[in-house]
Amino acid sequence: MTTTLEIEMLGTGTSTGVPQLRCHCPVCMSNDPHDKRLRTSAIVRYQGVRLLIDCGPDFRTQMLRASDDNLDAVLLTHIHYDHVGGLDDLRTYCYPVPFPLYARADVLQRLHAQLPYCFTSNPHPGGPHFQEHVVDEEAFMVNGVRIIPIPVMHNSQLKIFGYRIGPLAYITDAKHIDDEQIERLKGIPLLVLNALRKEPHPSHLCLKEALDITGRIHPDRTLLVHMSHGMGKHALSTSLLPDGVELAYDGMIVKV
Repeated sequence: MTTTLEIEMLGTGTSTGVPQLRCHCPVCMSNDPHDKRLRTSAIVRYQGVRLLIDCGPDFRTQMLRASDDNLDAVLLTHIHYDHVGGLDDLRTYCYPVPFPLYARADVLQRLHAQLPYCFTSNPHPGGPHFQEHVVDEEAFMVNGVRIIPIPVMHNSQLKIFGYRIGPLAYITDAKHIDDEQIERLKGIPLLVLNALRKEPHPSHLCLKEALDITGRIHPDRTLLVHMSHGMGKHALSTSLLPDGVELAYDGMIVKV
């Protein structure tokens, strides 16, 4: 079994996706496929295990074009629709046994209210049905792979989780990452980090803030995700980034 980790970017866009509906800015009108961004999600393949991080409303489309559609479990970062809106489409993964779903207790509680038919003891034939696993701040195992939650703040009140898996740290929707987590991540080989746009935002890192955090962690390589049209065109914005930092794009596959 190879110990190489592979991450496939299913989507790299923010909650509206890019192009954004009713927008005719140069980014949304671009013909460059790198400027077409579905909602942020990824598959991490490591030590023979295939982990889906978040399952947004573009999940079905993303999996139809993914390099491999096999999955073993889903890790959720938080409850927002652009990260959980595709859970119903996991129904084809839920048989013959319920599909493993890992999330914070508050996320699972909200999902029970929003999607009660997914968590009933007597599921409808063919419908989605999940095996729930509550995640706190302690490391946990999925099929032999150790996963370390990374608590970050989405805004001043909403704590959410990123995840460290082997040589990868995956963080989306952060606005603040405290000093303790920065120390724990220093020198990691691959950092995936959100950067919404160039201008500041109240609940997401902007480009400058993401670069500041990258500079403190000093990963070997950083991929920016969860980008809006406010990040600018992929080609131009990429040319302005420091060495070791890249804009990720939909369909990108990276091995480390």
